[in-house]
Amino acid sequence: DMAELLKIKREFEEFQKEYCCRNREAEENREKENQAATQIQSWFRGCKVRAYLSHLHKKAIIIQKIWRGFTARAHVRQMVKAAYFIMKMNFYEEMAVRIQRRWRGFFVRKHIHNFYARKKYMEGLVMKNELVRRELDQLEELQKRERDCLDMVKEHTAKVYQAQRLHHLLSTKQCPGVFNSPFRPAPHEMELLLRQVKYQAPTRLASRGKACLLGIPSSTSSSFPATLGSPLIKTSRTYSSRPILPPIGNKKQQVMMVKTLAIKDINK
Repeated sequence: DMAELLKIKREFEEFQKEYCCRNREAEENREKENQAATQIQSWFRGCKVRAYLSHLHKKAIIIQKIWRGFTARAHVRQMVKAAYFIMKMNFYEEMAVRIQRRWRGFFVRKHIHNFYARKKYMEGLVMKNELVRRELDQLEELQKRERDCLDMVKEHTAKVYQAQRLHHLLSTKQCPGVFNSPFRPAPHEMELLLRQVKYQAPTRLASRGKACLLGIPSSTSSSFPATLGSPLIKTSRTYSSRPILPPIGNKKQQVMMVKTLAIKDINK
């Protein structure tokens, strides 16, 4: 027993020595080991945090991918619905335009622009046009005849008026007139007209009044009154049956005449 006790005591002393040595070594290496442990912990924690962040990043990517896919599919579904709605509306509008075009064409052809009614109207219009053209042609011919007749009357009136003014040139039994030349085989037209009309002295236009200016014959005028185209209307002079006397001289001329007569009497 003593041997075992000594052995245990010896082992205990060795253990104490070993413990002291190791404590001393531990105290000596405490700072290095602390720094090494801190560095290892920081590295480990960094790796752990980076791994966790990588895990979170991957999960966030997955979540974003799923969410973006969901929103994109929803947007595409909305676009498809809108495109389908627009396609249906375009189709309905095109069909409505076709239906309206057919119906309006039928309605217009039936009630507004009826072909047979239009044809009948055009035939009636052609007949009316021909009738109006014939009436206008007749009216034009009538007006032309009236103008020709009026021109003939004016010409005859002018000739009669000229014959009345030149009545003193009428031929007599003793002396042939200007218009009845002996070298002519037949008398001139004016000569025949002079034989038909009678001489009429010119009268004042004022005595005739407005009737003569308008071409209406008066009681003192001839059977062929002067018209607007006759020379009687164009002239500005007035005619009178009384002879035109020379103007009366002034007092100086009368005095000179008296002196001249007195000198002649004295000389006699």
